[in-house]
Amino acid sequence: MWRNLPDVSKYMFTDHAISAEEHAAWFQRVTNDSSYKYWIIVCDGEDVGSIWLNDIDRRNLRCYWGFYIADPALRGKGAGSVAWHSVLNYVFEELRLNKLCGEVLAFNQVAANLHEHFGFVQEGCFRSHVCKGGTMQDVVCFGILRPEWEQRRPHIESRLRAKGLIA
Repeated sequence: MWRNLPDVSKYMFTDHAISAEEHAAWFQRVTNDSSYKYWIIVCDGEDVGSIWLNDIDRRNLRCYWGFYIADPALRGKGAGSVAWHSVLNYVFEELRLNKLCGEVLAFNQVAANLHEHFGFVQEGCFRSHVCKGGTMQDVVCFGILRPEWEQRRPHIESRLRAKGLIA
């Protein structure tokens, strides 16, 4: 179970090891809840991570998201960027939402940089918001609006094409 891998769990908001039973119950819950969407990230035919939407709010036209690449050796190779691009298009084109929100543990500078690279704006900080390893951690809040993505998308697509990651 990827979620329990040390290089994944250290960036999650919870610390405990997730049991097979807890994982199965979670999977059953999100499979039957329309406010969640989950995908497996595939690279060269191998499952390498997960990306998801949660708290899809059609009344207020917003949702939250998260993602991870399970194997540290595969990070920075482009699979996450392609997944981000796909999900951003899905949120704004398919779901027709106005805003995508993300929350990142403040010490996770790589994730913060990725959000900013894709055009997200830092909207705030929840101070001492999550307990990790017995220490309270800040959580940085990011958001991107549909017009911001529409403006940023050509630049992102150009970079992904230049790297041979999208057609």
